[in-house]
Amino acid sequence: MSRRPIIAGNWKMHNNKAQAKELIEGILAGIKDLDADKMPEVVVAPTYTALWQVHDLIKNEPKIALSAQNVSQFAKGAYTGEISIDMLADFGVKFVIIGHSERRQMFNETDEAINEKAKAILDAGLIPIICCGETLEQREAGVTDSHIEGQITKALANLTADEVIKSVIAYEPIWAIGTGKSCDAVEANRTIGEIRKVVAKLYSQDVADKIRILYGGSVKPSTIVEQMAQPEIDGGLIGGASLEAESFVALVKGAM
Repeated sequence: MSRRPIIAGNWKMHNNKAQAKELIEGILAGIKDLDADKMPEVVVAPTYTALWQVHDLIKNEPKIALSAQNVSQFAKGAYTGEISIDMLADFGVKFVIIGHSERRQMFNETDEAINEKAKAILDAGLIPIICCGETLEQREAGVTDSHIEGQITKALANLTADEVIKSVIAYEPIWAIGTGKSCDAVEANRTIGEIRKVVAKLYSQDVADKIRILYGGSVKPSTIVEQMAQPEIDGGLIGGASLEAESFVALVKGAM
């Protein structure tokens, strides 16, 4: 099964307008001579305040797509501080990251809310990047697979097979995010294979074979080639290494 890889940069709460412009210009310069037919799908997820500027810089560049880092599950109304999916669509957003462990842990996002967000994103014709992952305590207790199965089952509830195929899943072991530790490529591949089995159980093997599943968690240029050599890993959701053009471009090249 041929699945186009994705290299997605999650900028988190970094980069003002000037920094965003400098970073995007560096990325564009680094990928301009790459063969588009051999490249992974390249995605950047700036902060809300930089979305329009980044959209303006990449709107005529087919090699790079725009993502948001989160969205409200509500269409409109008295939800102070929230951003709706229609607002994101106005910015030319193609992808939306949801269920990131930082959102779950720091902002109390539930599996049910993540499912509602996935539905809103898909209804708008955009693509959710649905995150899942375990804590170090859960891994040491041997419940990684069952914990992630619960997350995925709840996140995909009531989605059609076609909607699931359009979606992206990102496996991010929480203990490897921003710590400098990276899950061993073989073990990351095994865990992602387990996620694919969950999708097959919920839908079909065909759906499981088509959905793209990324690895995230201290992904670096020094690890990407080994990670991409694994048959279940379809790319990376990148944090820190996406904040410098040179390292992000190196990740794109490593996924080719």
